[in-house]
Amino acid sequence: MLAYLIVRGRGMSGRADRRAEAQRDKSQAETAGTAGSSDTTADQLAKLADLRDRGALSQQEFKQQKNKVLVGEAAEGLEAQPA
Repeated sequence: MLAYLIVRGRGMSGRADRRAEAQRDKSQAETAGTAGSSDTTADQLAKLADLRDRGALSQQEFKQQKNKVLVGEAAEGLEAQPA
């Protein structure tokens, strides 16, 4: 076990660093979204795709975040339409 950690430890810390970066990016994106960010839906989706492509988000995390962005857009569209 100790030999494994010595040999593979750098890779494990690199993955942990990427996860922490992804979490920070997601938190910043969520905060920016609630603070009236001027990012369009396309901008938000592009950022999510970039995080996925860099390995910071798993495919499942990407889909969840994408759905949040798209559902938010649909809700905003409903609010803008007169009843």
